Amino acid sequence: MLRVSIVKKFDSFALNVTFNAPAGVTAIFGPSGSGKTSVIRAIAGLLACDRAEVSFERRDISKLPPHKRDIGYVFQDTRLFPHMSVLKNLRYGGTYGEDAVIAVLGLGALLGRYPTSISGGEKQRVALGRALMSAPKVLLLDEPLSGLDAPRKAEVLPYLEALRDQTSIPILYVSHDMGEVARLASRIVVLNHGQVVLSGTVEDVLANPVAVPFLGVRDAGAVLTGHVVGHSNDGLTKIETGAGALWVPGTVGRAGSSVRLRVPAQDVILARTAPINVSALNVLPVTITALERGTDFGVAVALNAGNARLLARVTKRSCDAMGLIIGDKIFAILKATAIAPADVG
Repeated sequence: MLRVSIVKKFDSFALNVTFNAPAGVTAIFGPSGSGKTSVIRAIAGLLACDRAEVSFERRDISKLPPHKRDIGYVFQDTRLFPHMSVLKNLRYGGTYGEDAVIAVLGLGALLGRYPTSISGGEKQRVALGRALMSAPKVLLLDEPLSGLDAPRKAEVLPYLEALRDQTSIPILYVSHDMGEVARLASRIVVLNHGQVVLSGTVEDVLANPVAVPFLGVRDAGAVLTGHVVGHSNDGLTKIETGAGALWVPGTVGRAGSSVRLRVPAQDVILARTAPINVSALNVLPVTITALERGTDFGVAVALNAGNARLLARVTKRSCDAMGLIIGDKIFAILKATAIAPADVG
């Protein structure tokens, strides 16, 4: 368990955060200027703070210099040495688990090449490998995909998922991309103006209607886990989740494999009765557990679906016209195409 408590006053705002991060990926999420990068720089010892308490496995590392904290740090811009080959870049911090790291990150074919001759996605994988080969006890990733276009992000994300699944250390993942967070993280810490406004499991926080103003109306939405049942001849994949069976576009994984997917709140339609003769393929019986009326025209509706949670966002007019109240048993409707391929991991 990584334990963090940081206080730092800046000219524009005050950073005051406290949270714990177990093994696995904990996302640090928030808008630009909320303090995300400052938090991990303080953990790494790269930012002088008014007060900083950082401990791992009951070992206080707050007073140690950066190079003695056993922390791996991957920056946004990779910071590879252009005059060194990929292999020499990897070995710069150490050679811990070299063969395994090269295999997990798919770097075998790149070892003799130089940073100027590889793609942005490949550079990020090399930067990850270099951090891992230093044998870190904690790994800090500062928006590692922010400089990549969509195809390069799609290339790197599976390697990050493999890294998550094959390591047993705390990984702090700074991002303002909810799709990345939903695919990779098991826990999330949401920052706003330097303060922790929400924290907990990704499933709990993202399905919480109170989170909508902090996540943004387009990023709000639940995360479901499940397994692939199979693939249809017309290009769809059936996934059995805790909320029920869902059809999603494309060929996702292989039969029996585990997946997680994000269901955007703005794409969930609510109905009093089960619809018939509609194009949407996914219709789930749900129960309303909370209603959060926003300051604008919207209402966030928390839903229980089987043994999972969903979130819908409707207009106040629709909410009032339907007479929605807590405890109502209704139906959630979701088009298969509403779940983007990038939101399935």
